[in-house]
Amino acid sequence: MAAQIQIHNLSKSFGKKQALRQVDLTIGEGMFGLLGPNGAGKTTFMKILTTLLRKSEGEVVICGVPVERATEVRRMTGYLPQDFSMYGNMSAQEALDYLAALSGMSRAQRREKVPEMLEKVNLLEQKSTRVKAMSGGMKRRLGIAQAIIHDPRVIIVDEPTAGLDPEERVRFRNLLCEIARDRIVLLSTHIVGDIEATCENIAVLNKGEVIFRGTVGELLRSVEGKVYTVEVSARELEAVKQRYLVTGILNTGSTANVKIISQEPPFAGAKLCDADVEDAYMHLMHGKTS
Repeated sequence: MAAQIQIHNLSKSFGKKQALRQVDLTIGEGMFGLLGPNGAGKTTFMKILTTLLRKSEGEVVICGVPVERATEVRRMTGYLPQDFSMYGNMSAQEALDYLAALSGMSRAQRREKVPEMLEKVNLLEQKSTRVKAMSGGMKRRLGIAQAIIHDPRVIIVDEPTAGLDPEERVRFRNLLCEIARDRIVLLSTHIVGDIEATCENIAVLNKGEVIFRGTVGELLRSVEGKVYTVEVSARELEAVKQRYLVTGILNTGSTANVKIISQEPPFAGAKLCDADVEDAYMHLMHGKTS
């Protein structure tokens, strides 16, 4: 079976509301980033891939298996939802063992795999800690452990770093990259930094439609030569924000250093600067350049 997720003309409606519109994507091994604002349709997309929602139209094939064959798809897929919650009064080891049992693993398999997974996500020393006493990052790592314990070919994670502190976010991103070495890992997020740090291939979803698919480098090239920095007075700042697409402001008292996307130098003294993925994403989403 091909190590690919193939999606063609995927649409999903809830009554009169269309959550996804004719999505076409091919996702291969490694980390793939799905970027978009809240409400873009990312979670709906993830739930269709994990067989938790039925599509309205189109085709979805995961490693050669149509998504309609839900039992087979679930065997090869691990899922960490955005609102993942565990059994608070259980220890980490008890909770993981229980979830592994629900997935159909035998006692002998669980005896071997539960400690192995806890070690993989750096939670073995916390195996006796109750879930409700864990930090947000620890709970997320436990969530990944339950998603990979049955050795799936595809891992799907939805907004995994939302609410984590910077250190936990970096630790979690590194864990995902390690897991992705021989699997497909689909990372859905509205946090541009998570995509920039982990993914080469990405898609941007907005209002249910894919508005970009390609590499991070290709997205960056779309704003090449259009990002400037300039110092303006505090009283000029509001007018600048009204006229230009501003992607960064550093206040320094009576003045502000402003990062602007513009086709031409916006002011005398404006200097070209290197673009980052957030600049390119904002340009893509708003397309506002003067």
